[in-house]
Amino acid sequence: MTVLLIGLAILFLDQFTKQAVRAHFIYGESRPVIDGFFNLVYVRNDGAAWNMLSGHGIILILISAAVLVLLVVYRRSFLQEQFLHKILFGLMIGGIAGNLIDRIRFGWVTDFLDFQFGSYHYPSFNVADSAICIAVGLYILTNLLQKKEGEGDEELKDA
Repeated sequence: MTVLLIGLAILFLDQFTKQAVRAHFIYGESRPVIDGFFNLVYVRNDGAAWNMLSGHGIILILISAAVLVLLVVYRRSFLQEQFLHKILFGLMIGGIAGNLIDRIRFGWVTDFLDFQFGSYHYPSFNVADSAICIAVGLYILTNLLQKKEGEGDEELKDA
């Protein structure tokens, strides 16, 4: 139930924010929120992260749909006893579904969060992208930490 609620919350927040941007911004418009650091923009990304596979929308739709199906089918492999993993799984599912909906509806994903650090301008992204990256990053980190803890336990057993 936790996975479903988190997934639906991310999906709703993602679709709501993207719709708000499409309704209140002109395509290509940028509005500073924190001057020189954070802007709200309206850009369309027909590729994946950093515009990779741009112009290959059907491939991205198929990959996204396949990953979503595989995650659901093999969820027991990803979902461990920890409550955190249920949250992370919900973030992944909601994020993938949010971007998949955009790709199917429009052929592109609405990006609107825009950060810059000095002269470096980070590629724009959205709520779904954030949810996916946070979930994957924390999932990997928690598994690495668990593995390290488990290695220490094995060493104690051998002693």
